[in-house]
Amino acid sequence: MKDLAENNLVRFKNVSRKKSETTANFSVKGLRAGVSFTASIAVDLSAADMDPSETLEKIIEECARIGVKEFKNAEFQFEGLQSI
Repeated sequence: MKDLAENNLVRFKNVSRKKSETTANFSVKGLRAGVSFTASIAVDLSAADMDPSETLEKIIEECARIGVKEFKNAEFQFEGLQSI
């Protein structure tokens, strides 16, 4: 493995806490069919039905599973050139 993009991996970054939410943060890099992509995924622990008292490994695993599932199901749309 030379770099993250060659394996289309999701890498755990951290767990952050804001006023009313705790999120697990991930970075995604990939390369497929000549297209390189980079994304950040943040999963709210309450949306994932996870309790902050759970083990870190369990939180990371479940949030990564949910984040990747939602990323795959996302339907992206090109904004177009009208905004430029």
